[in-house]
Amino acid sequence: MNNIEIIKVVPARYPWRTVGAVVALFVLAVVIQSVAFNPRWEWGVFARWFFDPVILEGLGQTLLLTLIATLLSVVFGGILALARLSSSWLLSGLAFGYIWLFRSLPLIVVLIILYNFSYLYDTLSLGVPFTTLTWGSFETINVLGQFSTAVVGLTLVQSAYTAEIVRGGFLGVDHGQYEAAAALGLPAGRRTVRIILPQALRTILPAGFNEIISLAKGTAMVYVLAMPELFYTIQMIYNRTQEVIPLLMVGAVWYLVITTLLSIVQHSVERALARSERRSAVNTARTTHRTRDVTPTQEPVHVSLS
Repeated sequence: MNNIEIIKVVPARYPWRTVGAVVALFVLAVVIQSVAFNPRWEWGVFARWFFDPVILEGLGQTLLLTLIATLLSVVFGGILALARLSSSWLLSGLAFGYIWLFRSLPLIVVLIILYNFSYLYDTLSLGVPFTTLTWGSFETINVLGQFSTAVVGLTLVQSAYTAEIVRGGFLGVDHGQYEAAAALGLPAGRRTVRIILPQALRTILPAGFNEIISLAKGTAMVYVLAMPELFYTIQMIYNRTQEVIPLLMVGAVWYLVITTLLSIVQHSVERALARSERRSAVNTARTTHRTRDVTPTQEPVHVSLS
């Protein structure tokens, strides 16, 4: 009778992983205890102001600024990215100059310059440069108010970053895809929208959502315009009540909520895109398999000579 050797399976052990988990839980417990049970955080004041109508109004302004600036920067940044990738040296050079300029300037500097734009230019005119021919003019002070200045400033700066993200996504697509799309005989616009852009989105989305989150937090910089968004509203309240820490925590938690919601949207969009790509790959494989199955076997051709 053959001897059967019994192999004993021993599960792998990771002692340092356990040690790391214990240390992390200890640090977390210390942080929770120091924050939750320290009366100087004034959580009662935090709870009183968190859903205050004035705070919620400032939050609404922050969300509106984020939404409008995001939409405008995506459109304008996409146009800049296409210009940057253009074979025209003029379009590419102008787009590069714009991106270089607004990635170099701090947002607060752009906002202050725009807010004082009426000091630099009393009126804006539409006409032919270097001539006296004009079709219309209007006073600058009537155009750039607090809200419009904030939107324009955020859009100008954010478009530069968005353009580079979109350009990086297009450059990440294999060059053979461009050649295959051109071989189909489609117009350039349809090639970009139907073939190249869906593949570039895998690279664009993560970095793009990071920029949207940065934009949502960057709206706090419009406090220099005395616009009542979330951070400026909180600043005005704690200057009056001297309850600095709890009101700053109100703002911090609301920014955490905004960031969390944007992260959830990002995760959902990425999952939907991955699911769509898997479905497309399965359909392609099925189509290829069916094509092989229905391909008729070539019969030998008999040629008779008379």
